[in-house]
Amino acid sequence: MKLRLLIFLLLSAIRPLLAQPAAEISKYDVSWNTPSKNAGESMPCGGGDVGLNVWVENGDLLFYIARSGTFDENNTMLKLGRVRIKLSPSPLNGQQFEQKLSLRGGSVIVKAANGNLSSAIKIWVDVHRPVISVEIKSSKPVTATAAYESWRYKDRPVKGRENNQDSYKWEANVNVKTLKDSIRFAESGVEFYHHNLDTSVFDATVRQQGLSGIKQQLYNPLYRLTFGGRMTGERMKPGNTYTGTYRNTDFKGWTLQNIRPTKTTNLKIYLNTADSCTVEQWRTGLNKVIAEAAHNKASAWKATANWWKAYWYRSFININPTNADTSNVAWQAGRNYQLFRYMLGCNAYGHYPTKFNGGLFTVDPAYTDTAYRFTPDFRNWGGGTMTAQNQRLVYWPMLKNGDFDLMLPQFAFYLRLLKNAELRSKFYWGHNGACFVEQLENFGLPNRAEYGLKRPPNFDKGLEYNAWLEYEWDTVIEFCLMMLETERYNGSNIQTYIPFIESCLTFFDEHYQYLAKQRGNKALDGSGHLVLFPGSGGETYKMAYNSTSTIAALRTVLTRLLALPDGYLNNEQKQQWQQMLQRIPPLNYTEINGHKTIAPALTWQRINNTETTQLYPVFPWEIYGVGKPDLETALNTWKYDTLAIKFRSGKGWKQDNIFAARLGLTNEAAELTLFKLKNSGRRFPAFWGPGYDWVPDHNWGGSGMIGLQEMLLQTNDRKIYLFPAWPKDWNVHFKLHAPYNTTVEATLTNGKVTSLKVFPKEREKDVISAY
Repeated sequence: MKLRLLIFLLLSAIRPLLAQPAAEISKYDVSWNTPSKNAGESMPCGGGDVGLNVWVENGDLLFYIARSGTFDENNTMLKLGRVRIKLSPSPLNGQQFEQKLSLRGGSVIVKAANGNLSSAIKIWVDVHRPVISVEIKSSKPVTATAAYESWRYKDRPVKGRENNQDSYKWEANVNVKTLKDSIRFAESGVEFYHHNLDTSVFDATVRQQGLSGIKQQLYNPLYRLTFGGRMTGERMKPGNTYTGTYRNTDFKGWTLQNIRPTKTTNLKIYLNTADSCTVEQWRTGLNKVIAEAAHNKASAWKATANWWKAYWYRSFININPTNADTSNVAWQAGRNYQLFRYMLGCNAYGHYPTKFNGGLFTVDPAYTDTAYRFTPDFRNWGGGTMTAQNQRLVYWPMLKNGDFDLMLPQFAFYLRLLKNAELRSKFYWGHNGACFVEQLENFGLPNRAEYGLKRPPNFDKGLEYNAWLEYEWDTVIEFCLMMLETERYNGSNIQTYIPFIESCLTFFDEHYQYLAKQRGNKALDGSGHLVLFPGSGGETYKMAYNSTSTIAALRTVLTRLLALPDGYLNNEQKQQWQQMLQRIPPLNYTEINGHKTIAPALTWQRINNTETTQLYPVFPWEIYGVGKPDLETALNTWKYDTLAIKFRSGKGWKQDNIFAARLGLTNEAAELTLFKLKNSGRRFPAFWGPGYDWVPDHNWGGSGMIGLQEMLLQTNDRKIYLFPAWPKDWNVHFKLHAPYNTTVEATLTNGKVTSLKVFPKEREKDVISAY
């Protein structure tokens, strides 16, 4: 009885805390009062690692199914199919209609009425297991028909630019096919799966890159990967099959239908993905998912809804919270920040990180570009290819959101590839350390098209023969810093990441000494520093000598590594990394119109893209910013560097809004961040893009999210700066996370701080507010 009383008292204390943000988040629910024209006007829904695009069209309820890690032999990230639900008689094309994304519980609810017949349909995904639920309730008995539709009922040739969805990209003279799935009526439902063959693009890439001699040592995630599921319904039986065309893609459908008209229909879609397995092993795993779901049937919805409630309480930014003016761009930015965070939350527990080029929510590509008459599997810039500069922008905002659990799939992705990256260095150059490239496959090797299809015979096999990507391998250091930051923010035990971080640092230390010894007698310059040549400042400053972004990366991560609490590094490790820190050259500066500015590098040969890497010491490396030394030099770079001015934009992965916020430039930060987070122009307001990538553009949303956070809260060691770049006339209520297990919740009303809650309370002394 005492234990029950204690639990009751604890829940009573927690409930008011959860209720307030849950009520606020409901204000941002997206509601439509008319059906959609097509999949391009769909609404996201998801949980765990499953994403749905839900819409109602011509009286049918439809949704696409996507799941993390569904890569075929060509490394295309395949959809798991489309579901179409019909009701007879149907209220879905009647006079009363509403489709709503309910953020509080993470579900999509469709309500419709036609005369005296009404129906309510709830679609939701179990956060804790891969199960999709569709619950239909009608005022009168109706017959529900649920169809599983697939365009992969046959092999489909992939030609021309459609190969941008896979790892062959623009490679000519390659016979690429998306191989058909296995689909059948089984167990009173529809079973569907894709089972990868023994050979895949992995094998072709290994041959191309001269690694056949060590192939058996390389990690291969595509080998016999099997994914799919089973759709079943209570009191439903298999029906007929049919064919059709949606947009420009033919498909085949397998139907389930109510045995008799009923007021209630519950449809379930169970999913399973298994590595390196037989079909029977995959099916055994699927049956285990089904059995576990049955065991947790009574508690699954409550557990999922509670997860989302806790998620919304963890962090939020509500702009002009008492004035929900949907035409106000600042209010839109606050709402769309929450909507984008919802989409990130849908892949909280994926085996793979959320992809920058659409995440789990891509649809038929013709709704992005009418020239792309391809299947719903298409997304530009590949399925299993993880472009590092883009992926980072999806994951940086999770620190201040306190979404440390959501960062784990991205970290696990790199840990799985560590051995392959180390084998590359040892095989090609004979030294230690992990070499991670920019266009990185999910098996740790460079994308074969980006690696170079017309390479000179004697060109170094370890290098990408690519004008954009040559010598660009320092983005992985950002993920090293993210790993370190989870310890600083959350007190996370990061011991498992230390070998990874050390291996990435070792690569730079040993490789650039190796290159220097290839050119001459000395491994270091006259000052005892590494000679970082050839190098690169992003994809922009090519053949750089001592790239500033690389120097800033190495200095920051080495400093943070050495600052870890006792127990992470022994004395020998500390000495090793202290010595490397001393070998890192100083940052580069120049003078423009009499003003000291940060230079992109000591020298460079050409400019190939439009990244302002001379401001990377501002973000992500935190060497310059509000409250930090020599802020004027960074401000001069923003104001006077002609290339920084020329490249400035809010489009796609551009991060000028983040630079502006960290430099305390309120007007510029506000303008650029509003450009990023305002309504997308599509029916769902947070489906931005395509930008430089695809729709929804997740690095567009991620950079917008980071900028908004930095406008509200920045830190310098233990100091916390509130509203460092926040417009005085934007009212806001927010809760964000700061280093050292700190949360800050504050309300700014009419330019005055009306409430401030800092946890733990002792950290209040470290807060410096601009208002």
